[in-house]
Amino acid sequence: MFDAPIDGWYAWLGASLVAAGALGVAAGLPTAPPPDAAGAARTVDSLAASAYAGSETASLDRADRIRLTPRGVSLRGPDGTAHADFEYGPVTPVRDDGPLAAVLAGEPPGDVFADPTEFAVVAHGARTGDPGWRAAPDRLRVRRVTWGGVDVTLVG
Repeated sequence: MFDAPIDGWYAWLGASLVAAGALGVAAGLPTAPPPDAAGAARTVDSLAASAYAGSETASLDRADRIRLTPRGVSLRGPDGTAHADFEYGPVTPVRDDGPLAAVLAGEPPGDVFADPTEFAVVAHGARTGDPGWRAAPDRLRVRRVTWGGVDVTLVG
């Protein structure tokens, strides 16, 4: 009368497998939110919408990889991937080398480029380049530059 039914061990085995599966799913969930792509996009938009030249930086905490396009930013980290579109743009993504990187770092465009037309051509080329994933820096730099009728927002 108090014996376990013959099917009892199947129920215990099934319950154990379900519990182990649930534990595996819970352990695989991220422990923190993904990197803050929306915050980076707000920083870019604050300068892109401005009528004045200026520069700002945005922290890229928890981001290992970054993908910049003229229309948005994507950040990838150990806790996931996040994307945010720019409301004002297009902006000009800047690689770590080249003349645009010098302007983004603070050099006057007149010291780097021969004339505003060359500046505009190089900026246009940067907007049409490959926006692949690359290593994320600690900070995203943004600089709005106006020179000889050429207005660009550099992001890198």
